[in-house]
Amino acid sequence: MPLIFDIKRYAIHDGPGIRTTLFLKGCPLRCIWCHNPESWSPLPQKLYKQSRCIGCSSCVAVCPNGALALTPDGIRPTGNPCILCGTCIRECPSKALEMSGEQWGMEELMAEVEKERGVMERSGGGVTLCGGEPLMHPSETLALLQELGRRGFHRAVDTTLYAAEDVVRQTATHCELFLVDLKLMDSTLHARYTGVPNESILENIRLIADLGATFRIRIPLIVGINADDANLEASARFLASLPRLPEGVDLLPYHDIGKGKHARMGTTYNPEGIPMATPSDAELQHARTVFTAFGLPVS
Repeated sequence: MPLIFDIKRYAIHDGPGIRTTLFLKGCPLRCIWCHNPESWSPLPQKLYKQSRCIGCSSCVAVCPNGALALTPDGIRPTGNPCILCGTCIRECPSKALEMSGEQWGMEELMAEVEKERGVMERSGGGVTLCGGEPLMHPSETLALLQELGRRGFHRAVDTTLYAAEDVVRQTATHCELFLVDLKLMDSTLHARYTGVPNESILENIRLIADLGATFRIRIPLIVGINADDANLEASARFLASLPRLPEGVDLLPYHDIGKGKHARMGTTYNPEGIPMATPSDAELQHARTVFTAFGLPVS
């Protein structure tokens, strides 16, 4: 099983109805605006929230490798390797330290999902696999989807579709809905801002449309990155050309919640300082108009 770094209950934006969303750790993209940067690495990571730290030095005292030190700026690494033993986390009285990424067994994870079965069934909801990128773990993701299907849950996969064609085909046979991120149409710009080109992503969007899969497109709308007319029109034209149209196009206004998470990881948000801004109401309405003009349903 891949590591799970979060389980969100009563989720209402990850597919129809009320859902339980499982966040799988590991992603091949490095979007500079990512709001879940703790999902990038497939390995466990230690996070530190300075605002909770009371400066008691308990974590420093118990660390077997001397990897932590108390400084005027809070707890900081000393340079000695952290072996991710979790001793400091268990000792911290204020929960300023936590581990991102936990190994679950299938039965244990399903027991967690089953807790909300009644709510999900009454609302027409289900379970969504998110990340990170679930398709980065094809065999494990497929096993999860098969087990969820055996138990009768509606299954959605929130994905970039940056994966091999055979992985996408297999996934399509074991889920009821794809939630597909579409960042940029220009592959060079896509690589600059996400770390990977987009040719395979676009091919896989066309593939799931060819397969007759149900899918929604999600566009993180970011002024300075992809909210310009050229990208909006190219995106709308591409989606309108598909053999099966998406169930909807969701425009997601940019936010910088990832900034605080980078601080907890000890890394830097948008290190190049690339200008990014949340679209205004007028810019959102303009984007909606562009997609609507191509016959696409927009929210």
